[in-house]
Amino acid sequence: MHQKTIKKETSFEGVGLHTGKNCKVTLRPANIDTGIIFFRTDRGNMIKLSPFAVVDTSFATTIGYNGTRVKTVEHLMSVLSAFEIDNLFIDVEGPEIPALDGSATEISKIVLQAGISIQSAPKKVIEIIQPISFEEGKTKITGIPFNGRKFSQTIEFKNHFLGKQQISIELSADSFMQDIAPARTFGFLKDVEMLRQHGLGRGGSLDNAVIISDDGIVNPSGTRFPDEFVRHKALDCIGDMYLCGFQILGHIISERSGHTANVKFLKKLLGSRDCFRAYSLSSETASPQYIAPNFLEQQVN
Repeated sequence: MHQKTIKKETSFEGVGLHTGKNCKVTLRPANIDTGIIFFRTDRGNMIKLSPFAVVDTSFATTIGYNGTRVKTVEHLMSVLSAFEIDNLFIDVEGPEIPALDGSATEISKIVLQAGISIQSAPKKVIEIIQPISFEEGKTKITGIPFNGRKFSQTIEFKNHFLGKQQISIELSADSFMQDIAPARTFGFLKDVEMLRQHGLGRGGSLDNAVIISDDGIVNPSGTRFPDEFVRHKALDCIGDMYLCGFQILGHIISERSGHTANVKFLKKLLGSRDCFRAYSLSSETASPQYIAPNFLEQQVN
């Protein structure tokens, strides 16, 4: 297995879901061992991807460094995880990644149109080798060993149109595009005004979110899946788990989780040396070349 980047530069733009501001994103190929690096071009500042770069998880995942922030990175990160993109420069003009239609389908198509380039260096991965859990209130996230990448998600809401939903998926580019990417972000009509009073949801509309009232789905087009809501939560989890910049081999089981719990679990995993191993895989030998612990620390600190 080799590292990957994109073949050519590509851009997209649109309104940010929370800020309501028009933003532009340009994805550029990067050399081997670069990792994923964000540039706020309107601020001239760089943010290297890391769970320790997360500065806010209120209704979205926001990364930042030295006062510069990029909001709502999770949908883009889920696409990069599904397509196993290891090295990329992400130029952002504005404070947020555009919402587009509220799902990851359009971003997926943009990345596929740019093309995926296989690079010469072996891919670096994190493998869960011992079960590990994070619990907080009714939320629980568990990682267990698994030969591949698997995500299981459970949501449970008092709203009778949502109730309890579950999904389990072995992650690949194909399964992501078919089963996860089309699922849109969602919210409750009763919370819209509260969000806007707190400076959030200003770019939200029926064009980029599924809105739920006490009487049902507000969107005239309805839902894309009967269980679109749990699928979108899985999308978010896939994106948040890729904040470490490494593919995680294992089964992530999330119950009633959100961005805050996702990031806390990831930090706990990376701080538990007995629960994972980090290594490079040579596609020729398919044998692991172990990475010294300080290499991983350099990536996440």
